[in-house]
Amino acid sequence: MSELTAEQRNYYYLTEAERTGIHKPILAALNAVHDSPLLSDGEKGLGVIPANEVALEEIDSFPEQVQYAANIIRVLTDSLANQGWKGADLFNGEADRYTDGFLERVADGYTPGSQEKEIPVLKRCSPEKLLTAYLENTEADYSDQKTSANLASADKALLTIAERIPDYFIGLSHQRQALLEASRIWRQLDTTSLVLSSFAKNAGVEIDDLSTAVLDKFLKEFAQRITLYYKGYPHQREALIRLTQLWRQLPSREAALLSLEKDASPNPSIDTIDPVLMAFVQSIPRDYQGKGVQRNALTEGIRLWRQLSSRATALASLGIDPEQLVATTNPTGLVDIANQLDRELINFVKRIPSAYKELPHQRDALIRMMQLWREIPTRQQTIDELIEDLKRLEEEKKPKETPPFPLIVIPTPPRPARWTPSNIRQYLSASIIPGGNFSWTEATQGGTRIPPNQRTVDAIVRIARLAQPARDRIGRPFIITSWYRPAYINAAVGGVGNSRHIVGDAIDFVVENQNGNQLYWALYPWWPGGLGRYRRFPNLCHIDARPNRARWLN
Repeated sequence: MSELTAEQRNYYYLTEAERTGIHKPILAALNAVHDSPLLSDGEKGLGVIPANEVALEEIDSFPEQVQYAANIIRVLTDSLANQGWKGADLFNGEADRYTDGFLERVADGYTPGSQEKEIPVLKRCSPEKLLTAYLENTEADYSDQKTSANLASADKALLTIAERIPDYFIGLSHQRQALLEASRIWRQLDTTSLVLSSFAKNAGVEIDDLSTAVLDKFLKEFAQRITLYYKGYPHQREALIRLTQLWRQLPSREAALLSLEKDASPNPSIDTIDPVLMAFVQSIPRDYQGKGVQRNALTEGIRLWRQLSSRATALASLGIDPEQLVATTNPTGLVDIANQLDRELINFVKRIPSAYKELPHQRDALIRMMQLWREIPTRQQTIDELIEDLKRLEEEKKPKETPPFPLIVIPTPPRPARWTPSNIRQYLSASIIPGGNFSWTEATQGGTRIPPNQRTVDAIVRIARLAQPARDRIGRPFIITSWYRPAYINAAVGGVGNSRHIVGDAIDFVVENQNGNQLYWALYPWWPGGLGRYRRFPNLCHIDARPNRARWLN
């Protein structure tokens, strides 16, 4: 059986560290120092062996070993805190690592009490070897980062964000997700469902009857109590880092820490409304009726976009002679000029999604355009309406219009009961999911990049299942440029070391007659994972299946 790649192991370390609020390098260090148990998937474990109600078969794979090891580190941390250990006794914030004292306790192993029925045993190991492996993995994590390792200095900024978040919470889905995830980690729960269940219980309702308004009230109350109860424990700090990451829709923990060095305000950036502005712009050709208020809105928008001094110069920039427009009295001539103006206005609007560079004057032009189009009294009221539109876009599961091209399902050959590394090559032309548009030919670069193990296969299936609604929404075929990439190929093409292409659940693609900006804005409001675009490759768009929203421009 094929072993996991180092990048895939790192993926499991990262996933479990985020779930439990522990420092990821401790998991890699445990794997490095323990030679057993040897697992059924060909991997070496993290020193976790059966105990209580945890049977051997529950910890006999690498992902399960990582999961239970993370649980043990969390339980041990909590146990020491109950014994009087302070946050600084457990974690050295100035160096962003566990203290030597805590590492010694980990090296002593952990034997659960009789009441800890779901916790197995962690075997003892050499304290010196564990410290060395932990420091090596910590240094490796920071080697490519542009931020310092001093978390003690970040605490003030983290608490500032948490304290002010209730004032800036406007009910956007990523904001709600950020607070839910922070609450989950802070309370040391494993799933968001458990957080929701606790809120529902407090509200005296079933979880399905927990309204968004009541949920948001609980989440803001949680944020308001953070500064009161913060004691610097590792899981508390990780909860706040995660809160910052998801609140700002950043791709990683490190990006969140870097952002804190520049700004400690939770005030949502004005670019939050960009997806709605793009949706508004793309609706104009459909809704344009040649009304005076519509012409005025578009003309003023063009004036601000091109930074011109007057309406006359805006018209002239469109090839319309403003003097002729005033002087013409012949009805036929006026109709001809109006038709010419309408064509130029619509042609300009159609170019906006491709030309938009998110510059302040461009954004202001679009806000003003929408304000005049909808006849809204003030700019702030326009922004408020844009935010409400964004909430509706986030909830929208299907496109409002019929896609420009009908969805064509190509007949596929018979499918095996389950995809495995051994049967993919026989069915390269088959769709990855039943009735889907993505094939194994696309995922494996024509069969030249066959997944080395079942974990990678499952990751490819996962992103194919998520990407199908995106493809349906765009309404045109995705031309895949890169899907699964072995680590050596990822390095050769300049991919980052933690790229999800290595795991298998990331796709780079282009769409005919669409550029990266258009695809990005179309998917932005509702895509649940990572979504990115590229300066060097303006037609390319990236999606991945990470468990949280992240947005970026590289």
